Amino acid sequence: MATLSYAQAGVDREAADRLVGRIAGLAKKTLNSKVKSAVGGYASLYEIDKNRYLAASTDGVGTKLKLAFELQSHRTVGIDLVAMSVNDLLCVGAEPLFFLDYLATGKLDEGVAEQVLEGIVEGCKLAGCALVGGETAEMPDFYQPGEYDLAGFSVGMVQKSRVLPKREVRVGDRLIGMASSGFHSNGYSLLRKLLAQEWDSTGLSEASRGARARELLTPTRIYAKSLLPLIESKSIKGLAHITGSGFLNVPRISEKVSYQIELPEPTLSVFEWVREASGLPLSELAQTFNLGIGMVLAVDARLEKKVLSQLKRRGEKAMSIGKVVRREKGKPSQVHLTYAGEQVVLNY
Repeated sequence: MATLSYAQAGVDREAADRLVGRIAGLAKKTLNSKVKSAVGGYASLYEIDKNRYLAASTDGVGTKLKLAFELQSHRTVGIDLVAMSVNDLLCVGAEPLFFLDYLATGKLDEGVAEQVLEGIVEGCKLAGCALVGGETAEMPDFYQPGEYDLAGFSVGMVQKSRVLPKREVRVGDRLIGMASSGFHSNGYSLLRKLLAQEWDSTGLSEASRGARARELLTPTRIYAKSLLPLIESKSIKGLAHITGSGFLNVPRISEKVSYQIELPEPTLSVFEWVREASGLPLSELAQTFNLGIGMVLAVDARLEKKVLSQLKRRGEKAMSIGKVVRREKGKPSQVHLTYAGEQVVLNY
C-alpha cells in the first residue's frame, strides 16, 4: 500500500506554524503589561491581581466532524470541543472556570444542535467548568447541507506560584504518560483518507466500515479532575498536551533540555491500523498522532511513584515513559523517541 502523509491529506503544518508566527507579531501591537504570555502557547495568561492570572484558550474539533456527519452521530463531538481547550489550560497550570461555544451551519437542525450541546454539557461536567454562553450562526449557502462547524473558548485561573511549566525542569526529571482514549481530535484529515482507502481496497462490509468509523469518533479524554490536585500540590513541573504536531509538543515544557521517551505498545488496535495502513515512517507518525499518550508530565524523580499512584487511583492509565536528558550543544531541543521497536529523533 502506498504511503499517505498528512501533507498529502491536505494539511500543511509548516504553513500553519509560519502563520502563527505572523499572528504573534501582529498581536504584540495589542498587548499591555498585564499579559504574561500570548499567541503561541497552550493558553494565554492575563494578570488580574498580584497573585493570579486568567488563562484563555480556544480550539475546534477539525475534520473529525466529517465522521459525525457520515455516521449521523453528534453527541460526542461536543466533548471533543471542550477537551481541546481545557486540556490546554491545564498545561499552564490553570483550573477551567467557564466555557463558551460557537456553532455555525447553513440551515439549523434543532435535533442535531441539541445533540452537540449535550456533548458540550457533558464535556463541561468532566472538566468541572460552567457553560456560560455561546453563539449559533445560521448562514445559508455557506456550508454543505447537514454540515456544521464548531469552535470553543475556555477561561481558567491560576495562582502565579502554580504556573506551568516550572523553570526548574532539569536533567534527570521523569516523564509520565497519561493514556489517550484514541486519536483525540488530531490527524483526522489523514485518518479519513486512510479509512476511505481501506474501504475502497478491501471491500469491507457496511458493518465493519461503521465499526471502524465509530471507533475513530471516540471523544477526547479530559484530564482536568485527575491533574488539578497534582497541580495544586505542586507535584508537576510541566505538562505537554499531545495534540497537533504530536510529540513535538513535549519540548514546549522546556527548550533548554531534551527528552528520551519510550512509548508502550499501543493497547488500542487503531494505532497499529494507522501505522500499517499509512505506511508512514515513525518520524511522521510521531508528529501527527498521539500514539496512545494524550498528556505527558514532567516530574521530579523522587515524586514519580507518588504521582503515578495518585493518577491510577483517579482512574487514569498512567505509566513512566522516559526522562529529561541533556540537550546537546549546538542542537535544538530533541525528542529521542522509541515506539514499536523503532527509534527516531525529533528536532523542535
